[in-house]
Amino acid sequence: MKYNPDVSSSRRKNRKAHFSAPSSVRRKIMSSSLSKELRAKYNTRSLPIRKDDEVRILRGKYKGREGKVTQVYRKKWVIHVDRVQRDKSNGATSPIGIHPSKVVITTIKLDKDRRAILDRKDRSKTAQPVATEDVEMVDVSDQH
Repeated sequence: MKYNPDVSSSRRKNRKAHFSAPSSVRRKIMSSSLSKELRAKYNTRSLPIRKDDEVRILRGKYKGREGKVTQVYRKKWVIHVDRVQRDKSNGATSPIGIHPSKVVITTIKLDKDRRAILDRKDRSKTAQPVATEDVEMVDVSDQH
């Protein structure tokens, strides 16, 4: 059931929006989940992936491999991980593209901006209830 009239539920329009998305939107779409340790530490499930993050591949032929992200190839919707490559017939090596949803981030490259993102996404701060003290109920029917 669609609740927001401003959002299309047309498959055709959604695919067009996805595949013609600008780089800034692709960054958000190309997010990876955090490992259990990082999830507990930062209270965040996922983060847009970036170069120099360390990841573990969860799916496909290279499942279980760990390595550093060498390139985030937004145009092709893939990331390149070091030592995940194949040898070509002419002797050169070419990196294998892996979709960011199929990896888990094991080490985050932290800088000022990344730390601000983690602080903003910290769920322990947002999940606290607003009213912590008890409120006394007053019977309204006796006042008239």
